[in-house]
Amino acid sequence: QVQLVESGGGLVQAGGSLRLSCVASGRTFSSYAVGWFRQAPGKEREFVSAISWSGGSTFYADSVKGRFTISRENAKNTVYLQMNSLKPEDTAVYYCAADPTVAVARDKLRYKYWGQGTQVTVSS
Repeated sequence: QVQLVESGGGLVQAGGSLRLSCVASGRTFSSYAVGWFRQAPGKEREFVSAISWSGGSTFYADSVKGRFTISRENAKNTVYLQMNSLKPEDTAVYYCAADPTVAVARDKLRYKYWGQGTQVTVSS
């Protein structure tokens, strides 16, 4: 069993930056793939980024490529999402998700464990 807690969200102006953190309980977190997803009001939850257990493989949605960077520190049971050059369309609740059975995945259905989310609001 893994519990995930996101933090780092907030209100920022367009062009600004935020760093989200996803902290996990459980000693085996280092063997889990982790994904970040987001959900804006009235929209489906969408893939943002994912990282393999080792950090050796990373993936990004086209909409965030070049602006967002995912990384992890397994010694701290933490995965980060550095978000730069934020746009109003990045406004959403951001969720991290983890799963021990996939190498890395863009599909939200592949992830077993989810956090409660953190709100990111980008003003124009």
